Parts: sequence; structure tokens; C-alpha cells
Amino acid sequence: MRQQLAIRIDGSNPDHHLWKNHGTWWIHYTLHLNGLRRRRVRFSLDTGLVEEARERRDELFSALGGLA
Repeated sequence: MRQQLAIRIDGSNPDHHLWKNHGTWWIHYTLHLNGLRRRRVRFSLDTGLVEEARERRDELFSALGGLA
């Protein structure tokens, strides 16, 4: 199954794709599957620190950049 990461970068918002819920940072993004379906992905980054959440988000997106 071919997957493509679909993210929009908002340079004015360093917390784009992140939200805080009850003191824990979460991430959300969309994967496009075979060009026909979308899968919304959301999960906890297991941190209450925004700097750490940003780092984890950036590492994840870097790793996912190789999807094909």
C-alpha cells in the first residue's frame, strides 16, 4: 500500500500539528493511502514540555518523509 504524508507547515505557528490535552502534548497529521483514502493519525507524545514535543514531532516527520 502506497502512503504519502500530508502535512502543511505553518511557519508562524511553531506548535502546528501539536495540541495539549490535560498537560500532555499530542500530535495529529494525515496520511493519504493510495490516493483514494485518508487516515488521520493522532497520538500522545508522552511529554508535558512543549520544546520536547516539537523535537519529537520534527523527528517523526523526518522519519516519515521516507514513506513510499
